Amino acid sequence: MTSKRIYAAWFCVHFFLTTAVCFAGIFSLVAEGATMLPSGLRQCARKAELVAAWLLGKEAAASSPVRRGIATYLHAAGIQAGYSFFAPNIPSYHKLILELYYYDGRVEYDSPHVSGGAAALRLDSLLDRLAEPGYEPLREAVVKMLAFSIWREQPDVKKIRAIFGTVNQPGISDFEHGKRESFQPLFSFDFSLRNDENQSTTR
Repeated sequence: MTSKRIYAAWFCVHFFLTTAVCFAGIFSLVAEGATMLPSGLRQCARKAELVAAWLLGKEAAASSPVRRGIATYLHAAGIQAGYSFFAPNIPSYHKLILELYYYDGRVEYDSPHVSGGAAALRLDSLLDRLAEPGYEPLREAVVKMLAFSIWREQPDVKKIRAIFGTVNQPGISDFEHGKRESFQPLFSFDFSLRNDENQSTTR
């Protein structure tokens, strides 16, 4: 009988902590405006988040044994993060836009072509690496190879301007007001068949 009471008490404590962690994550998302709920709920969600944090001992001093004990149990049980840790929040991504200048004065826009999902995934990974600060000549060489792959398909192109930048997703409130994703250029390269016309610009 005693063991059943111990198991029941442990279950109640475990369920209580799990619920508190989940609600803390949900209230945090609402307070930050990361949901489609009305903005008027943000203040209430912030207060509720503080209550959940207090129940989890996060408002106590860092040296508090209660806070350390709860944190240790949460990590040992694997319940230190709620659903918000796995929520499908869409991050920003990078994009390479190619401006194709033809001899007849036309200007068209294109992007590097890939075939298959695996190649698309590798291209996305490559573009993410290009955004990192590194060796500038190597970055220019990679972008030039991507641009020339389009040039082989369009031999009547006079010049290609490769514009690399970040595509930022709008927040919930911006999306509700009709705003869409925005493109922020980071750097650009101009490529021509004549080597003396090739140049790069960083923004």
